[in-house]
Amino acid sequence: MSASAPDLDAAASAIDLASQVVATATARLAAAGSIDDNQVLAYDLAHAAAAVETARGLLDYGGKGDVEGAITCAFVADAVAELAAKLFGREAAWGVEPGALDGAREFVAVYRSAEFLAGITDPGPRHLDADFELVQDTFRRFAEEKLVPIAEHIHRENGDIPEEIISGLAEMGAFGLSVPAEYGGYGEGGEGEYIGMVVATEELSRGSLGAGGSLITRPEILTRALLAGGTEEQKLEWLPKLATAEVMNAVAVTEPDFGSDVAGVKVTATPTDGGWVINGVKTWCTFGARADVLLLLARTDPDRTKGHRGLSMFIVPKPRGEGHGFELVQPAEDGAPGGGKMEGRPIDTIGYRGMHSYEIAFDSWFVPEANLIGLEGGLGKGFYYQMAGFENGRLQTAARAIGVMQAAYEAAREYAVDRKVFGRPIGEYQLTQAKLGRMAVVIQASRQFSYVVAGLMAKGEGAMEASMVKAYVCKAAEWVTREAMQIHGGMGYAEEYDVSRYFVDARVLSIFEGADETLCLKVIARKLVENAKA
Repeated sequence: MSASAPDLDAAASAIDLASQVVATATARLAAAGSIDDNQVLAYDLAHAAAAVETARGLLDYGGKGDVEGAITCAFVADAVAELAAKLFGREAAWGVEPGALDGAREFVAVYRSAEFLAGITDPGPRHLDADFELVQDTFRRFAEEKLVPIAEHIHRENGDIPEEIISGLAEMGAFGLSVPAEYGGYGEGGEGEYIGMVVATEELSRGSLGAGGSLITRPEILTRALLAGGTEEQKLEWLPKLATAEVMNAVAVTEPDFGSDVAGVKVTATPTDGGWVINGVKTWCTFGARADVLLLLARTDPDRTKGHRGLSMFIVPKPRGEGHGFELVQPAEDGAPGGGKMEGRPIDTIGYRGMHSYEIAFDSWFVPEANLIGLEGGLGKGFYYQMAGFENGRLQTAARAIGVMQAAYEAAREYAVDRKVFGRPIGEYQLTQAKLGRMAVVIQASRQFSYVVAGLMAKGEGAMEASMVKAYVCKAAEWVTREAMQIHGGMGYAEEYDVSRYFVDARVLSIFEGADETLCLKVIARKLVENAKA
């Protein structure tokens, strides 16, 4: 087996071997009865399954050329080696024999070698169709011209996103990518809609996670929720406004005591004349001040034993507030009795600045009855509408992670050429070359798997894969940005270099849009077990 010649047949065999280990461990977990009693196994299994599926999704890409083949073999070897590390000494817990992956040992030795990784200097083409190449070029140009110049200022000053960024993206149609054409957007269904969203999100996030890539996430979530449960009148009312950014929204789901466990939501919506009255506290409501409406999940059935079946989803109009905290009093108009209050307390964060996150307290805030998504038919279905929005949000979050990784990789590669240590550019040293090679491999594998997941979601499938791609890619982003920072040495710790921002921005990705542990235990592992029992 030659390191200069990618062997995709051997890569496929290695993936099959890893898949057998995953299947055996899944059967062991299923037989154990309770995932919560075996959380460590379930968590590691979920991440292993995500890596294996990412590797499998790369095989077609690997057949498109030598560079692509090298990237594929390197990633497969990396995924198998990481699985082997999870197994070592814990084979009994996984239900496998020691040496279960020995059949892939030679493959891993060749394609995970320092020489092979150091030789990967080409990050590989994306292989996008011409239409998506145009999308990429368009959004990359916007990011370079509009986002990059302001990204560091917004980060350091915890500043607001300039309105010209929002209006500029609106003119480009960024907020209408998933809004169907009949409602004033650019979505035409099918794979193109999802891949276009992924491509645009990556490029904007490459320019700035907080001031660009995340701007289109919230309208995407509300759009999907409306398409899942909104009445025709609600779609006609809100979707055109979302597509043009006439209305910008935030998402108010998380509460101080209930994050990923949304079934326990306490915020209440109580019926009153002409609508509903909202009371309670939401937290981590990103973009909550600037937003014109909140997509809010509230308990409409006072019987808390009903759990998620007692929740409904509302579109809550509000005036725009100050970016660093706001207090709003509702006037007596548009059916509102007046006097309702909404107070937003900013939550300072180490990264992901620009969007701003808030704890928002509601005191008898009135919402018109027309703003209950699905109207009477939507009562008790808010959890499902939220999931419809968040499933695609997970894919989009993976795309955001890819954009941050790409920016960090490019910065590290450039610095490695310019910076000299002991008389040579650090990019000439094997360790730096191997790090950069692995970065390129991880980024391209993540990107290609996101395209695969986009294709699945376009067919109404891929819910588990969307969780997988988020789990794998967001964790990978922490490693890539850390190593990019490390390549910069002391300057990587200085705020004057963008790479320090990429590092702190990447850290949030495994926390929001479904915390990593919750995705692994409650979604991926559970689905693996269900499939094993089917």
